[in-house]
Amino acid sequence: MSVSTVDQVRNVIEKAYPPHLAESWDAVGLICGDPHDEVKKVAFALDCTQSVAERAVEIGADMLVVHHPLLLRGVTSVAADTPKGKVIHTLVKGGVALMAAHTNADKARPGVNDKLAELVGIQPGRPIVPVDPAVTHRWGVHVPAGAAAKVKQALFDAGAGTIGAYEECAFEFSGQGQFKPVEGANPAEGQIGQLEHVEELRVQFVAPSHLRSRLEDALRAAHPYEEPAFDVVELVGGGELDEALGLGRIGKLDAPMTLRDFAQQVANNLPETEWGIRAAGDPEMMIETVAVSSGAGDGFLGKAAQLGADVYVTSDLRHHPVDETLREHTIAVIDTAHWASEFPWTSQARDIVEKETGLETEIIDIRTDPWTISAHKEN
Repeated sequence: MSVSTVDQVRNVIEKAYPPHLAESWDAVGLICGDPHDEVKKVAFALDCTQSVAERAVEIGADMLVVHHPLLLRGVTSVAADTPKGKVIHTLVKGGVALMAAHTNADKARPGVNDKLAELVGIQPGRPIVPVDPAVTHRWGVHVPAGAAAKVKQALFDAGAGTIGAYEECAFEFSGQGQFKPVEGANPAEGQIGQLEHVEELRVQFVAPSHLRSRLEDALRAAHPYEEPAFDVVELVGGGELDEALGLGRIGKLDAPMTLRDFAQQVANNLPETEWGIRAAGDPEMMIETVAVSSGAGDGFLGKAAQLGADVYVTSDLRHHPVDETLREHTIAVIDTAHWASEFPWTSQARDIVEKETGLETEIIDIRTDPWTISAHKEN
């Protein structure tokens, strides 16, 4: 049986679902557990409810990976007699570390939205809301020749230098740099008040624009100079939108079908809940282009219509936004249970961990959808 640590499993998850993709309000990453603890078995679930926590302990999991963060909203106590505190105490006493991958997993590719797209019957194409719509940055970094390898590797590890199916792409040429440190400087080379000449390389590479702050941090940490010299130029149109990261996905069915038939296809392919699914629109309307957004997605109703979708599949929809969308656009809407649209992601995350670590894994299939009854008027 393979043995890893909590930190090693965390690194695998964060490589697949980079934390920097998460929304600013989100709370992703390790929630409880010692990064140095050994891991032999990893469990996966959508939510860490009390029953899920107890099940994780029961099956002997050392780590539990979920989609929804347990501590997304602030609490002032995790005492064992509070609901969230009881979950934390159950996990800690049972030796189970807890980690969440939320909006970072929604935006990643493959991620939550790709799994939902495949289940409803489309190949996941462009995002509804790209992280950075086809904007790429070209960087130029000046570095002493002897430190170039270290600096390049730090930048590559932070996400720079990927072009299509190629990684660690860069171009470099040599030249001579000069500088004169003045009072207050702490130069890695040279003396205060003396002009210094250094053989340097200019290293050029491309990177997605959303990585800029992350790359600046990596550059400053790895570069030997107190004030590294670099420039960044925006290249518009340098990315493939169909491969871009972001929220939601759009794609086409293999063959058009009616809304009635498509709604049934969605119901057949998503995990079953008491709620089931509901659809808004003409049942005989022909559907070909489909937009999906996992979880609560009513904020993208208008955007999905503007992008040419015949139907938009999401969750947690409200009366007025749907009514207004149907009045303004020719689009149908399908509302699924939130849990049903996102739980299939657990199999994707499990497969990634199995492939990268060889650890034993298990999906906790407890249905954490809160709705337990769906009633209709009796005739």
